Amino acid sequence: MKHHLFSNDTDGLRFVAIGGGNGLSTLLSGLKRFVRAGETEPIWIEDLSAIVAVTDDGGSSGRLRDELKMLPPGDIRNCMVALSEDSATLSKLFKHRFRGDGDLGGHVFGNLFLAALSEVTGDFAEAVKLSSEILASKGHIYPATVADVRLGAELSDGRIIHGETKISTVGPVIERLFLDPIDCMPLPEAIDAIERADAITIGPGSLFTSIVPPLLVDGVADAIRRSNAVKIFVCNLMTQPGETDGLTARQHIEAFNKYAPGVDLDYVVVNNHPISDEQMQKYTGEGAEQIGVHGSVSPETIESAEIVYGNLLDEGEMVRHNPEKLAQVLLLCALQPKEKAVAN
Repeated sequence: MKHHLFSNDTDGLRFVAIGGGNGLSTLLSGLKRFVRAGETEPIWIEDLSAIVAVTDDGGSSGRLRDELKMLPPGDIRNCMVALSEDSATLSKLFKHRFRGDGDLGGHVFGNLFLAALSEVTGDFAEAVKLSSEILASKGHIYPATVADVRLGAELSDGRIIHGETKISTVGPVIERLFLDPIDCMPLPEAIDAIERADAITIGPGSLFTSIVPPLLVDGVADAIRRSNAVKIFVCNLMTQPGETDGLTARQHIEAFNKYAPGVDLDYVVVNNHPISDEQMQKYTGEGAEQIGVHGSVSPETIESAEIVYGNLLDEGEMVRHNPEKLAQVLLLCALQPKEKAVAN
């Protein structure tokens, strides 16, 4: 095994994960067990950072965004819980969703906590930091931007639509995604984390509404391109009805390349284990297809990247990545980078 020349003075990796939704929180929950685990694991992470999409406008997050004029807290709250030291009570509390049809009905406690702390501190990023400390998070969580940004899309017929919720239903006819305002700036800490990283992961997650939005923030894609980190794209397990109907793994990579031009991926991680017949029946009924098990990618179809196949499925009724399997594959990729020039 060829070991990576770490960019820090320790024996551990600096890891940055970019995305949003359940995919990012699943990945983080797997990686966190390797954070500062040098005494018990042969491969370990010195520093773990998540750069999270903030364009959500549905559910509890959307309501708080409209009522309090704050950034949507949902994806960030999921990441905080995923990275927590796992105080069972606190994690359960932050995930608790209120019942009923009143004003509280449907809200998640962790979202309300972040909303309150944002008002107290006057700074959403500071509220995220303090909340992470309360949960004893084993990593840093950065909103992709702290601007009040919305996702927009230009469709193939020329129409312009606004809002992540609407865009998640029209994926195949999207010609171009953009942020409004277009010139929103990233957190300096997020750019610094990218520049110092030994490994950067993109995905898994909803392609157009979780993975692409952080890349649209001014400076993020450029920072990834400049970074000497090992760059890894984690392919989704299933297509998403309304958003990525019929898209192959290769087409997911093409979409990434469109919004992050010049970023050379080192690895594309793809599950090649078939889901169960019961899962196939359930998901097919919902309009979803499995990605990666029917020759949808090959070394010839993804330039420069090495494709890493494996059984990455978790057990259970839902089709999900197994956090530990995925983390192990990502760490091995990080330690076996292809030869690349070192920028001056």
